[in-house]
Amino acid sequence: MDIRLNHLNKTITNCKKCPRLVEYVKKVSTTKRKQNLDEIYWGKPVPGFGNLNSKMAIIGLAPAAHGGTRTGRAFTGDKSGDFLFKCLYEAGISNHPFSKNLNDNLKLKSTYITNFLKCVPPEDKPLSDELINCSNYFDKEILFLSKLRVIVTLGKVAFDNCIKIFKKKFKIDKKFNFKHGSIQYLSKDIIIIPSYHPSPRNVNTKLLSEKMMISLLVKAKKLSKI
Repeated sequence: MDIRLNHLNKTITNCKKCPRLVEYVKKVSTTKRKQNLDEIYWGKPVPGFGNLNSKMAIIGLAPAAHGGTRTGRAFTGDKSGDFLFKCLYEAGISNHPFSKNLNDNLKLKSTYITNFLKCVPPEDKPLSDELINCSNYFDKEILFLSKLRVIVTLGKVAFDNCIKIFKKKFKIDKKFNFKHGSIQYLSKDIIIIPSYHPSPRNVNTKLLSEKMMISLLVKAKKLSKI
């Protein structure tokens, strides 16, 4: 692992800037779910996953209470992640159609996966100061990804926060629209593609299908030239 990323990840996992989130993560990790009672939860902020030479990044809002907060990896151990990794595999981006835990030998093809917020918020609703605190970590992740060409955001909140960061970073003064699968340029070198979140609700209501998600990921893969 790159020494810069290793240092950043250690800083993230040790972060206690947001008392409300620290308390909630502790509560989730000690209360647990019935099916996970025998497991030891990660119980800390969840850093990103992938290589800094990646040309594509997939961005969510926050780790799931019994997904990333339990396993220590973004989009791992919950139904949203199960859907996502099946599609990543079909698109030729992941070497497995699943992501189970930190020791499952999962590898991604030139792709970095992370969340804007590193801790799960109560009711999946972060406060503005919590988003501001975590934006510094996200900003560094994006800065380290020097070969980044395409960003896929999962859900409108992740899309909106990503746009906010880039507007500030590149002093962009134009409108961006959340439209699933649309190609929009953040800069002359970086494209952003919004996606519906792969949540069970969106999948069960047919707002998002495997075919739609795979098609989007294949498009992103082609545009990022990986």
